[in-house]
Amino acid sequence: MMPKLPPGPRAPRLLQSRRWSREPLAMLERCRRRYGDSFTLRLRHLGTWVVLSDPEDAKRIFSADPDDLGVGVPNLALRPVLGAHSVMLSEEPEHMVRRKLMLPRFHGERMREDADAMTELARREVRSWPAGEPFELWPRMQALTQDVVMRAVFGEDGGRLDGLRALLTSLTETVNDGGRLRRLALLGPGWLERSRGWREAMEPVEAAVLGEVRRRRAEGEDGRRDAVSILIETRTEDGAPLSEKDLRDELLTLLTDGPTSSSLAWVFERLLRHPEKLRRLQEELLAGEGEAYLDAVIKETLRIRPPVSVVVRRLLRPATLGGYELPAGTLVAPSVYLIHHREDVYEQPGEFIPERFLERRAAVPTWIPFGGGSRRCLAASYAEQEMKRVLRTVLDEVELMPVERRAERVAKAAIAFSPAEHGLVVAKPRTRAYA
Repeated sequence: MMPKLPPGPRAPRLLQSRRWSREPLAMLERCRRRYGDSFTLRLRHLGTWVVLSDPEDAKRIFSADPDDLGVGVPNLALRPVLGAHSVMLSEEPEHMVRRKLMLPRFHGERMREDADAMTELARREVRSWPAGEPFELWPRMQALTQDVVMRAVFGEDGGRLDGLRALLTSLTETVNDGGRLRRLALLGPGWLERSRGWREAMEPVEAAVLGEVRRRRAEGEDGRRDAVSILIETRTEDGAPLSEKDLRDELLTLLTDGPTSSSLAWVFERLLRHPEKLRRLQEELLAGEGEAYLDAVIKETLRIRPPVSVVVRRLLRPATLGGYELPAGTLVAPSVYLIHHREDVYEQPGEFIPERFLERRAAVPTWIPFGGGSRRCLAASYAEQEMKRVLRTVLDEVELMPVERRAERVAKAAIAFSPAEHGLVVAKPRTRAYA
């Protein structure tokens, strides 16, 4: 007998998938208005999801024993990139082994050591921006965050890996192509992996990454502490090194353009539409009053424009969620977007109000831009530090002005949600060093 699931749209899977690929946030909002806090979506290639927007349901999922939850369904566009051996897609106990392996690289001392490098990379990027003419901020943030993650993964390379940087940029553009994303939603990841354009973008990246791994193995590590070094030195339970397939999947997981670039584009888009917030931030930073308001601006941006709309997990044991007894195997999807926009949690949830996070703590289960539980994004703290460093540097170097006064719409990208006009701005130099 089929399990009883919450109500949801009755449209065929193909039609629901088309709507999801074009307007996922609007679809979530309509479903909550019609069906309540819990509803069911049936999506081609992604399966049947029980979407949950009650924070208490999210809390139950994120606090569950790791052995009670499986990976769920990854982003369609990411599955061909990451591969089956990625820490993001591996099941327990392998997931926790890989996670503990990489966690120190993006936390604590190693994260603090990278802070000055983030600032310097940001300064170099900003000083390459055109002065006095419109340009798109999102691609510039992609280039910057790529430089930051390349440094974390490979360490200093003196420009030797510029070819790989160019290949990763091409891969990002291929993944984010709007037409390709729509076909992917309807035809599935198998279509993407077979497509000529995808292979032409992906195969050179794989070859360049593995070529660097082979070079580093041949030369020896000499005490380096970047991510490649950690992975090369890792041994399995039987003492064997990681296979090239393992290394490929883990390194592509780290190198693939994450949501930090789109979150940075949104920080500036929101601040430029709220000049009084921007002015307060600049004044507090200039006066040396600490980072409380800077942190609140970051937290509020991640609340109102979260990188992902849902987090999907697979129940490995039955659970009561959303008022329903759900059997093992059910895909459950706490909705980050819907929880972040609840009126009973956040007053005026559609408004950009950083001040709210001066008065309250941002915490699970009502603030979940990075997910929660044992599978919370392992680079979450690193991403927040990067956003703070970049925001400080940009405000020091240039005065930004929006090209249009009206707010930019939310557009779906492969990994996150970007400003529809890619953060169209004009920059005016503040320093003589600006080119």
